[in-house]
Amino acid sequence: MYKRGVNRLPGRLLPSRQYRKERAVPTSSASTTDSAKPSAAGGVQSLERAFDLLERMADAGGEVGLSELSATSGLPLPTIHRLMRTLVACGYVRQQANRRYALGPRLIRLGESASRLLGTWARPYLARLVEETGETANMALLDGDEIVYVAQVPSKHSMRMFTEVGRRVLPHSTGVGKALLAGVPDEEVRALLARTGMPAATDKTITTPEGFLAALEDVRQTGYAVDDNEQEIGVRCLAVSVPDSPTAAAISISGPAGRVTEAATDKIVPVLQQIALELSQALASSGA
Repeated sequence: MYKRGVNRLPGRLLPSRQYRKERAVPTSSASTTDSAKPSAAGGVQSLERAFDLLERMADAGGEVGLSELSATSGLPLPTIHRLMRTLVACGYVRQQANRRYALGPRLIRLGESASRLLGTWARPYLARLVEETGETANMALLDGDEIVYVAQVPSKHSMRMFTEVGRRVLPHSTGVGKALLAGVPDEEVRALLARTGMPAATDKTITTPEGFLAALEDVRQTGYAVDDNEQEIGVRCLAVSVPDSPTAAAISISGPAGRVTEAATDKIVPVLQQIALELSQALASSGA
């Protein structure tokens, strides 16, 4: 919206399934002394296994049983139980009354810090977007069922789009939401929409699952997403996902509909796609 605001910190961030890279995790027997054994990659095997279990828990919705983790990871139950006991003691996992395990509250602080850093790393790329397109540039992440904005560089125009860093919105009415959900299977998108609902922000907002799934198919075909007056009347947004991001991320430009026209779209989209690729490469080389 066209206003100034106060920055807020985003909340917890969980890895997204479609952006999570599969790693080969050693599956030696339960008698292995995990704490000291080096991994094939030269790291500490128990650490690799513990982080892999946390990511598998996030992929499963944040709560799993030991047997499920054993089936998906290939690790023996005694090994998983030992690792989970350590994670529980550290506060990164908690055991539920039903004996299942859930992601713990200490992960929230890590996610908040990581999202701030990710936004900081992205700012030079967003600044280039502003220079090359003239419009406000944003970076957003998929956090559970919501979109959270983690970075923004404003346009130099006097009339410009402003979104508070830390702002959370539902995915169905945003360009970044479409860009991010285009990589998610339709049944998972339907489940997300059932949880969040599809309230109309404007009379242009897509308010049916069928309409939204059709919009996602357009994103897959064209390689970019459009918010055409759907979040706010008079504002258009163009967005693309960041390939192979460590967590589901997208970048976008937004501005008045009178400037972000169809003709302008043809020039802006290639710039968005190139900068998203460069950002992806930078994140990969930094180990983010």
